[in-house]
Amino acid sequence: MHRQTKQTEECWLCGANGASDPLDRHHIFGGPYRKKSEKYGLTVYLCHNSCHIFGPFSAHQNKDTAKKLHQYGQRIAMSQNGWDTQKFIQEFGKNYL
Repeated sequence: MHRQTKQTEECWLCGANGASDPLDRHHIFGGPYRKKSEKYGLTVYLCHNSCHIFGPFSAHQNKDTAKKLHQYGQRIAMSQNGWDTQKFIQEFGKNYL
């Protein structure tokens, strides 16, 4: 069974609990890999406004944040599934590490 990357509902980026900015479940690998992110539990919670969509360091606005999420997701996927880098690339198209 595949698990979500982080079991608690707190923002992966800032640690907030969603009280002042609701949490969204973010698929670490989007686009054509969104379904695989779902399948392998490669999702994290992010504060909707500040960390997910609109903030200067948000996953959809900041390349460094997106890169860190991709690296984190790759490490989790490889660890949980016993994959090497080649197997990860087969599943998700490229190496992020």
